[in-house]
Amino acid sequence: MVETLLSTIEFQMSLLLFVALAGYLLASKINQSAVIGEIIVGIIIGPSLLGLITYTDFVASIAHLGAIILLFVIGLEFKLKEIFNIKYGFIALVGVIVPWIGGFFLTRIFGYDFGSAIFVGTALTATSIAITANVLKEMGKLQTDAAKAIIGAAVIDDVLSLLALSISTQVVAGTFSWSSTVFVLLKAIIFLAAGSYIGIKYLSPMLERVDKSKIASKFPEFVFIFAMMIAFFYAMISELIGLSAIVGSFIAGMALEGAIVQHGKNYKEGAEYLHIIFASIFFVSLGILADFHALTFGVIGFLIALTLIAVATKVLGCYIPAKLQGMSHKDASIIGWGMSPRGEVAMIVALIGLNAGLIKQDIYVSLVLMSLLTTIITPIVLRNWFYNSRSTQ
Repeated sequence: MVETLLSTIEFQMSLLLFVALAGYLLASKINQSAVIGEIIVGIIIGPSLLGLITYTDFVASIAHLGAIILLFVIGLEFKLKEIFNIKYGFIALVGVIVPWIGGFFLTRIFGYDFGSAIFVGTALTATSIAITANVLKEMGKLQTDAAKAIIGAAVIDDVLSLLALSISTQVVAGTFSWSSTVFVLLKAIIFLAAGSYIGIKYLSPMLERVDKSKIASKFPEFVFIFAMMIAFFYAMISELIGLSAIVGSFIAGMALEGAIVQHGKNYKEGAEYLHIIFASIFFVSLGILADFHALTFGVIGFLIALTLIAVATKVLGCYIPAKLQGMSHKDASIIGWGMSPRGEVAMIVALIGLNAGLIKQDIYVSLVLMSLLTTIITPIVLRNWFYNSRSTQ
């Protein structure tokens, strides 16, 4: 009876939200971002310590929803022209090349084979836009120049990381071809361009027309449901072509940013409430996903070196091009640190490599824990170093 109760969706959802609340309380006590509190509590109740919750399909699904909703809400804060900028493309490109080189050579230095080195380099190219975007939103810094550069570069980074993953998988498997690589890139570019155009030109005005319809007058929530349908549809298309689902939901958010509704319930406010619930579970899940029991003494040294290289190469790889384009030292540094969390993106890359037999368990564990550590480090640095009360005076 007890086991049946513990396995129910109701209990798991209640426990996850209870843990999220505990994360907020912890964050308040240690004066850190809610993201940090939620991840730490996730580690405590996960396999690493208490083992109360494991990373089940249910947890993964709810967390996935949380990431999609989070980026839709973030997208609603931005206009398209603020994000797609050639300057951000340069930051993203250098910020992918430098970490790939660093990850590849570090792995070879530690004696791992060529295939593992290629895959570690690929995992280090990733950037988790969800982590930094949420922290900047929490601190009210989303509209700063540095934040716009981070978001814009991170979207482009996702395309470049997809390309790197495609190439790496083919090289290790011995099936590399230029045609398939170009096809992957074209799919991503077409989706970003067409999705943005269709969203702004047709879907945003359509949302306004729906708001003025009789059914919206009778059922005000109809407009909110319509907006969320667009967000999840974009996320689905994005995932179908190989991009992260959160890129699709972010594009949907930007497309609907300018839509004005009067009769229907405010879709932005409704999405914000969903974000509060599901994004909290997403951050808790990152802590649950990590299992420190998988660490061995031999892997610890590689993990420490990998985390240091992951942070250093991303910070420098994004700082230098940002500084070369005339940004201040502070803004360039914020961009570098803001791009450094690997989060769920590198974890997904690691899982693909493990399932395909391209990397072994020790590399997989190192990549997952490196992703977690970079995810924890970034909010601490941004909140206490760049955006504390003394630095902003």
